[in-house]
Amino acid sequence: MNTYSKTARLAGFFYLIVIVTGFFSLMYVPSKLIVWENPALTFQYMSSSAQLFRLSIASSIVCYIAFTFLPLVLYQLLKEVNVNHAKLMVILALISIPISFINLQNKFSVLTIIEGTDYLKIFETKQLQSQMMVLLSTYNKGLLITQIFWGLWLLPFGYLVYKSGFLPKVLGIFLMLGCLGYLANVFGRTVFTHFSDYPISGYITLPATVGEIGICLWLLLVGPPNKK
Repeated sequence: MNTYSKTARLAGFFYLIVIVTGFFSLMYVPSKLIVWENPALTFQYMSSSAQLFRLSIASSIVCYIAFTFLPLVLYQLLKEVNVNHAKLMVILALISIPISFINLQNKFSVLTIIEGTDYLKIFETKQLQSQMMVLLSTYNKGLLITQIFWGLWLLPFGYLVYKSGFLPKVLGIFLMLGCLGYLANVFGRTVFTHFSDYPISGYITLPATVGEIGICLWLLLVGPPNKK
């Protein structure tokens, strides 16, 4: 395996970490612990499964670290296609990292509440439940800011994939559409109060999912052709 193929495999490996840890922390754990319509039940789930919530925080940290390295490795793989687009891809991806880590503080604050620290005993249970839900909601709103850059970096990335000649053009198209999907999701949830009630909200980021999982598997299992 030449250096070029090793770079592709390394990029696929980092992408796999991002996808798995992201799914665990952003989808699996919330589906098990959070009931938005019922703060009392959510508080109960959170308190009884604090370790699972801790794991979701740790998973997010691993995800963001892997996402720091991912665009740097992809740059090495794709810079010969178009160096300016490759640099833009890296910049847009890395902007999301500090935002993501700062936003994660909301989850640490939730952890403080559900673990029942002594100085919180002056608050009634309902007050703690409300504070917890506000923090969870604030975390989700922070994710919307992060999603701006999760979407924007896919545009130059998708273009590079499309133009590369050694990666499937269709995946490049899905990645570029994924950029539009992320941005539409951000603006939809910002402008419309009940955007999640619209059927399209459940599918709007699907192109990004298809493109990112597809390119991850391609880099891991197929990779570019031998390049001298």
